[in-house]
Amino acid sequence: MKLNRAFTMCALLVGAGFGMADTNSPTAPFRLMTLEPGHFHAALVQKFMYTDVDPVVHVYAPFGEDLIEHLRRIERFNTRSEQPTDWRLRVYIGPDYLDRMLAEKPGNVVVLSGNNAKKTQYILRAVQAGLNVLADKPMAITPRDFELLKQAFAVAESNRVLVYDIMTERFEITSILQRELMQQPNLFGELEKGTPDNPAIIKKSVHHFSKQVAGAQLTRPQWFFDVRQQGEGIVDVSTHLVDLIQWQAFPEQALNPSEITVLRARRWPTALTREQFKKVTGAGDFPPYLQQDVKQGVLNVYANGEFTYRLRGVHARVYVEWAFEAPPGAGDTHYSIVRGTRSHLVIRQGAEQDYKPVLYIEKVSSNDETAFERVVATAIEQLQRKYPGIGFQREAAGVWRVTVPEKYAVGHEAHFAQVTENFLRYLRAGRLPDWEVPNMITKYATLMEAYKLSR
Repeated sequence: MKLNRAFTMCALLVGAGFGMADTNSPTAPFRLMTLEPGHFHAALVQKFMYTDVDPVVHVYAPFGEDLIEHLRRIERFNTRSEQPTDWRLRVYIGPDYLDRMLAEKPGNVVVLSGNNAKKTQYILRAVQAGLNVLADKPMAITPRDFELLKQAFAVAESNRVLVYDIMTERFEITSILQRELMQQPNLFGELEKGTPDNPAIIKKSVHHFSKQVAGAQLTRPQWFFDVRQQGEGIVDVSTHLVDLIQWQAFPEQALNPSEITVLRARRWPTALTREQFKKVTGAGDFPPYLQQDVKQGVLNVYANGEFTYRLRGVHARVYVEWAFEAPPGAGDTHYSIVRGTRSHLVIRQGAEQDYKPVLYIEKVSSNDETAFERVVATAIEQLQRKYPGIGFQREAAGVWRVTVPEKYAVGHEAHFAQVTENFLRYLRAGRLPDWEVPNMITKYATLMEAYKLSR
């Protein structure tokens, strides 16, 4: 690490009120410890303050760019003009960061968002030490990791601590409304079973390596482009999509890995030039550990994947793609369709929607349009009791657009606070909902089967 980087680090520690690790007396029931923050999601957990969370947060990490970027993000949150946070970081830097955290245990919640090659081991070590874990996805990137994860859940139950992964997409308003409307039989009917070639549920997500986060160009760590450390696309972003399928199709029902069958799976790479790699990492060349993925001067990252599977008889398809950069004015996109016997519920997020997710109700052709519009009106009226301001408008023959007030479209970054609030509620109760752990295990079992079949 260059000397000027060390000076930058010292300036951050002093200028933003950060300090070296200590064991101050707790002033709130929940005290965060951030372990080896390597992904910007670690900082987004702290984009806002929480009533029951101590403002003193202990960070344990090796010295490096990942840590520096994390501290910069927290500093920006602390010094912004609107709703500034008041986090006071206590930072321990050293190669023994994990053992040091487990020995000191100044907090009771470990936040994990970083290098995924070590994440499952971190989860297991944390719960063995009697600590709760709030982990960014994915919690496992290989079948071997999955075995450790299952062990971690068993240890967590024995030690009466909680393990929870950060499923932000459950808080996207269009996904919420899609789920709500699926529970209205007059509108949706019954969920179709579908076929491998025409699944009842399709979830498609397109992401970009180069993007803006919290108003600044995102700098990604170089290891992010190593699938042996980050994970392939089929086990990474797909975590969200499989979670949504389970959450929407079988709400609050405990699922089992024996109920899944992965039918087909494939993967393919995204090619990055050295110039593109430099733009998102700041590095002038590919590091040695990526050379095996470089062909004719171009880095090939297996960030893309697609698989079709069957869950409780329902056929579903998951598709994840990573491009380098979105077109001007665009961003990450999501497409989702769930097919019912009376209507299809479709989320689109393309140019026609100004790259904002929009939910559509599309009637099945056998339904009378005038009569069905009355059904739509009744369904939306019921939704308004829970979500005031929700409406609808006819978009085309047999198609209605669900209109959503801006107050519900809080954005991806704000969803991290919503997930954290949920987790804090579970911590206060001392338990997760009965279906959460079985469904996390089923979710990762699905991903691991797809991973194996794609290779």
